Amino acid sequence: MSRPLRPDMRPKLSVVCPMYNESAVLSPFFARLLPALESTGETFEIVCVNDGSQDDTLGKLRAFQEKIPGLRVIDLSRNFGKEAALTCGIDQARGEAAIPIDSDLQDPPELIAEMVHLWKKGFDMVLAQRVDRSTDHFFKRKTAEWFYRLHNMVSDVPIAVNVGDFRLMDRRVVEALKCLPERRRFMKGLFAWVGFRQAILPYVREVREAGESKFSGWRLWNFALEGITSFSTVPLRIWTYLGSLIALIAFVFGVFLIGRTLVFGRDLPGYASLMTTVLFLGGIQLIGLGVIGEYIGRLYGEAKARPIYIIRERYDDAA
Repeated sequence: MSRPLRPDMRPKLSVVCPMYNESAVLSPFFARLLPALESTGETFEIVCVNDGSQDDTLGKLRAFQEKIPGLRVIDLSRNFGKEAALTCGIDQARGEAAIPIDSDLQDPPELIAEMVHLWKKGFDMVLAQRVDRSTDHFFKRKTAEWFYRLHNMVSDVPIAVNVGDFRLMDRRVVEALKCLPERRRFMKGLFAWVGFRQAILPYVREVREAGESKFSGWRLWNFALEGITSFSTVPLRIWTYLGSLIALIAFVFGVFLIGRTLVFGRDLPGYASLMTTVLFLGGIQLIGLGVIGEYIGRLYGEAKARPIYIIRERYDDAA
């Protein structure tokens, strides 16, 4: 069994839980999380970050503090998004190891004991890898597969396939993450970028306990775009090659037209072909400008240097 955690003690484990409108899942979540943590025999704290929830998540977390020693609640001033809330939780974690986990119970807390075992064997980061995602619908599985393939094809730092935020990170990893200053956060990429010695722990993803996913198809698309532009300049480079290719085709076609005119005389160009060419090139240019704009937007956001999140209140105990 785990040892009681005194206020002056540094916990061995910090479980980081970003939460947004998770009131319905809190009871079953803690019912499974606490026995899993106690089975490790280590002191622990649970850092719950309320990311501007619109339901009773904060009130229920405060009520659970009276029953759960070591439960800390961080209330953000508004909804900053999961990546910001996760960053906040990692920043606030005091343990020798940090374990981010979602409260929907798709990632089983019972894996924590195995993570701790691998950590004690010398691994700095233990990644929980989904080997069976049959609980996700077909479209989500396929888009996730395409994203991992595309990201690892173009990125300088590949990320582990089918590995989410659920993992164990040694204190050295946590401190390295806290040194990264960027404000547009893609945490999966940052976890991979810091490196360190890693182990893979396979598991089968479970059905969501209650509620609905906060990531719609549109948000997942933007999240994927964020990940690719955060760790690769290949989308910019592609337009250099594409522009060169189109210029070459135009030059060859121009030489062909001159040659045909010299041999067969003048003819009247077709209106349809002219419009098709103009619209095609205009579309290519607009797409290129959009890609450039995506990177300029990231520069704009970083230049403003606004904080990643703002803490409204900290509740470190039931007082």
